[in-house]
Amino acid sequence: MKIAISSQSNSIESNVDPRFGRCPFFAIYDTESSNLEFLVNPGKAAEGGAGPVATSFVANQKAEKVFSGAFGAKIKSLFDELKIQMIVVPTETTIKDIIEKLKK
Repeated sequence: MKIAISSQSNSIESNVDPRFGRCPFFAIYDTESSNLEFLVNPGKAAEGGAGPVATSFVANQKAEKVFSGAFGAKIKSLFDELKIQMIVVPTETTIKDIIEKLKK
């Protein structure tokens, strides 16, 4: 299963970003292969509609779950349609913390 995590930087030690749509990076983690990659969020630079742009991006990465500090109000229905689970985590949580919990 692939998961996406809104990240403040492109490091496993990075904290979860409080903004889903405008986070600088997404950490994409594959629980089966343990592969981790950091991808630039195309929603960050969007003039408007950053949330839908970021949602399409993580859906194209085949993510089944998305972790972030917060999600915009309009995004829930998009994720419901795509059958992607939204998980809100404290922003002091690191990418590494989430991956370690997923491995257990």
